[in-house]
Amino acid sequence: MKELIMVKYGEIALKGINKKTFEDMLQSNIKRRLKKIGQFAYERMQSTIYIEPLEGADVDEAVEALKKIFGIGAIQKCAVYPKDIEAVKAHLSEYLADALEDAKTFKIEAKRADKTFPLTSPEIQQTLGDAVLDAFPEIGVDVHNPDVTVRLEIRDNGAYLSAKRITGAGGMPVGSSGKALLMLSGGIDSPAAGYMMAKRGLVVDCIHYISPPYTSDRALTKVQKLCEEMTEFCGDIMFYCVPFTELQEAIRDNCPEEYFTVIMRRLMVKIANYFCGKDGYGAIITGESLAQVASQTLSAIGCTNAAAEYPVFRPLIGMDKIEITEIARKIGTFETSILPYEDCCSVFSPKHPRTKPHLDDILKAEAAFDFDKLIEKAVAETTVKRYKYGEETVFLE
Repeated sequence: MKELIMVKYGEIALKGINKKTFEDMLQSNIKRRLKKIGQFAYERMQSTIYIEPLEGADVDEAVEALKKIFGIGAIQKCAVYPKDIEAVKAHLSEYLADALEDAKTFKIEAKRADKTFPLTSPEIQQTLGDAVLDAFPEIGVDVHNPDVTVRLEIRDNGAYLSAKRITGAGGMPVGSSGKALLMLSGGIDSPAAGYMMAKRGLVVDCIHYISPPYTSDRALTKVQKLCEEMTEFCGDIMFYCVPFTELQEAIRDNCPEEYFTVIMRRLMVKIANYFCGKDGYGAIITGESLAQVASQTLSAIGCTNAAAEYPVFRPLIGMDKIEITEIARKIGTFETSILPYEDCCSVFSPKHPRTKPHLDDILKAEAAFDFDKLIEKAVAETTVKRYKYGEETVFLE
């Protein structure tokens, strides 16, 4: 018996004449993720990628990796038999034993992609259902809410039997929608925002701002760990680390306290603008949620937007903290995010921030000091690293 993995497309299946471009990108992403697990052979047909393990590659480990790859609608580990219903019946008890061990009910689903096969889909379901009942007399049939669904797909090159259909990560293949720069803090929200936009096919790279000695090395290590954790879903990540101390001190010394946070965020966006232009990012991503804090009111967001030269994506804008936390737990960043090491956003935080700032007032406050030279200096002193999924971090000049 040969065992392989069938990867079913998600939204890609709905694409038109450009479908092959998305298929190629998804298969490329899969190959890159599975490379560290072992050698696999790949075949593609009928909106499915067939992945066959070679040289002892671990199928279960591969399935776990595939569950985190965007663009996949479903994953099925299956046994491959000749297109002969008697051959399938002869071996199904052995292959389905683990899946049906604790089940009380089952149902059969059949798909006959090869229309030359002599049995119709209902006939296949009836024949296999009888065979399963004979092999496992202690379980019954429930076509509405079964414990296990046994699937048989008759395709051009064989009969594929499976008992578990795992829901994939969905979305679009990373890289199929361009790339954007995530303003990554050390909190819960921004990694979740990066995940959401990677799911829509964006390459997500990260920019982070540090303010030593007001922020610690441990705070930076925490954010770097978040980057590593995000690669599980986002793939490789470029990490821009921007020294922000002098800019924050200049804000503190020259601007009204009530505008500190909004002006700080505007300067962060201006620095992000530079790297977007230099390195080809088409958008900026933030983890903002409307009205969550004073800097995320409608007026404050409008003032921040005015500094942006690129679209600003806020995928969490309508979510509450519970919903955002659920995403963070799902992607494995929550425990790191709650480590008690504060980032630069908490430095010089005003006691009474203006919740409804006007852009004219913000621009007037900014005009009290020439921030451009400090922005240029911060950009020049920015360090860049590349976090690669499953590999050592690469430091770039």
